Amino acid sequence: MTTERAWEKRRFGHRARLALTSAHIRLMDDQAHAARTLWNLLHDWWTMLPEDKRSLAAADTAIRQARGEIDWLAVLPAQAAQAVLKTYFQAWKNCWDGRAGAPNFKARIRTVMSVDIPQGRDLNITRVHRRWGMVNIPKVGRVRFRWTRDLPVGKRADKENRITGARLVKDALGWHIAFRVQSLEARPEPHQGPEVGIDAGVNLPLALSDGNHQDHGRPPRLFDGTADRDKWLNPREQAKLLGLEQRAAQRKQHRGRGEKTSRRLRHTYDQIKQLRATATRRAVDWQHKTTTDIAKRYGTVVVEQLNIKNMVKSARGTIEEPGRNVAQKSGLNRSISQEAWGRTVTMLTYKTARHGGTLHKVPAPNTSLRCSACGFTTPGSREDQATFVCKNPGCGWSGNADWNAARNILHLYRTGHALIPAAGRAVVRRPRGVKPATAR
Repeated sequence: MTTERAWEKRRFGHRARLALTSAHIRLMDDQAHAARTLWNLLHDWWTMLPEDKRSLAAADTAIRQARGEIDWLAVLPAQAAQAVLKTYFQAWKNCWDGRAGAPNFKARIRTVMSVDIPQGRDLNITRVHRRWGMVNIPKVGRVRFRWTRDLPVGKRADKENRITGARLVKDALGWHIAFRVQSLEARPEPHQGPEVGIDAGVNLPLALSDGNHQDHGRPPRLFDGTADRDKWLNPREQAKLLGLEQRAAQRKQHRGRGEKTSRRLRHTYDQIKQLRATATRRAVDWQHKTTTDIAKRYGTVVVEQLNIKNMVKSARGTIEEPGRNVAQKSGLNRSISQEAWGRTVTMLTYKTARHGGTLHKVPAPNTSLRCSACGFTTPGSREDQATFVCKNPGCGWSGNADWNAARNILHLYRTGHALIPAAGRAVVRRPRGVKPATAR
């Protein structure tokens, strides 16, 4: 007797590096600036208009008129302009539902340059080489991109397996294209692997309750409270980064108040951004490989429910009540931000589901202070960031502090303390007494 496996649609993204000429880069930069400016104009139009005059149809008419009258707005494809309108309206819906704040103007220096291609049929993707493919970008032309995974194109594409669109994104390392891929895959069988508790730390990146800890082989946070901000760079790159930062500080001294940043200083800043982006890419690569291995090995993964935003708050204090150990807390905050715990949990969430496993969260208080052997919380048991020695006279268990926390996390799950997630998309409730945005 055979049983039919259930099938389900899966949507995911795939990011690839583009190989562009200088002419292509100028055209794509112009489109990205036009998209950002269109957002700002649309926000200005929306907030100044009376509430009874606001509608998607009126906004669409205004965008069409602006693209017809302003030449540098017309460089943005019509479909990309419609995507800006759709994203802007969705931002207001998220605000009204309490999931996010009100949308605002996009500054030139703090906004990621991006252009959306909502129609997958406009891409016309072909593979021309083992390592390269060709894609059509509206109003730019045919460009090459790095082929690093098989995509549902050509004869492999159908109604259920296809590319639905893409987004062009620019970072310090250049332009990239992020494909939106839809595929029909068999629903995975329930994972029969063991349970594991995971504690995220700074000395030990991922401590597992079974002792199979995951370390990225980089130097941990220093004991004096400072942090190695450049641990994902090799010694030669670290020396180069230090020289660039010193050069930028020296050139910045010669800039008067209110003067524009010189071309040399901007070039130095760009070089610093490139090294930072390289370090970030290596960190994300380690996270992807590590979380994939954990999702394949374990059937149930348990993590803490952390409020990282509160954990990285500054200890500077005020003039009346200045903070203590500000430098040490600043170094700890940098280490927490560099480990990117939230990104690790996000990866584990969808990767465990893809392999038939489950991910659960438990309350975080006292997981690092309670002894996992005797169950007592004794003052002074955690001697430092990496050492835990139970002060209970009848216990005396000692070990790595992060490993002790991971064992406590798994114990909380087994005793029924797992948090129950809300059905569907998580909604942040608006506090009582706070009115919705007036622009609604």
